[in-house]
Amino acid sequence: MAVITLFWLPVLFMACSGDTAPKASHAALDNNLQETSLEKEVRTLMEKGISLEERKQQVPVIKQAFARLTTPERARNLAALCYLKTLGTPFSPLDLAEIALAETGGHRLSSKATSSMGAMGVWQLMPREARNHGYSPSEMRNDEKCAEAAVRTLLSKLTVANGNMDKAKKFYCGTGPQAEAYLRKIRSIRSSLTAEIKRSNAQFAMNDKDSAVQ
Repeated sequence: MAVITLFWLPVLFMACSGDTAPKASHAALDNNLQETSLEKEVRTLMEKGISLEERKQQVPVIKQAFARLTTPERARNLAALCYLKTLGTPFSPLDLAEIALAETGGHRLSSKATSSMGAMGVWQLMPREARNHGYSPSEMRNDEKCAEAAVRTLLSKLTVANGNMDKAKKFYCGTGPQAEAYLRKIRSIRSSLTAEIKRSNAQFAMNDKDSAVQ
């Protein structure tokens, strides 16, 4: 897997293209809107009411949660994927992170994890789901491809759920009692991560206040 380094917003947006090097088009003016593709992406996100600063604040907490289960480098890479692959979607990095933790947290977020039903990768995509979204089942061993497929799958479930995010996540698992238990697990993970973000923000605000006083 290619190493993804967190250099924050400018580089993260350039990396969002999925290429190994930033394309020149990110610096070119859009012929119709007279704005760069980066500016267009930021504008689109803002129109959706999604705070880029909030997204940024989620990543360190996600990385810490992942680091409890895997190596620091892998935790950093997976946290970056949660950020990058949800840009321009209705989802936040937390949405992708909590699914990873629910699906393979018990398997140390291994890309080699395979369920008894045949679901594969960190985000546990079934072969049929992978194919439905343009991927081969073997590509689910690749964290980046698996993250992309997970986002596309969640988008399709969101449509079926008529925009209800909780239902979409439940449908990601399936139906019946197992899906209900899965949703409860997702909510518990979200609650824990959200509480950690609040603590982190409060500590940052306190440090900032102390620095201002000095």
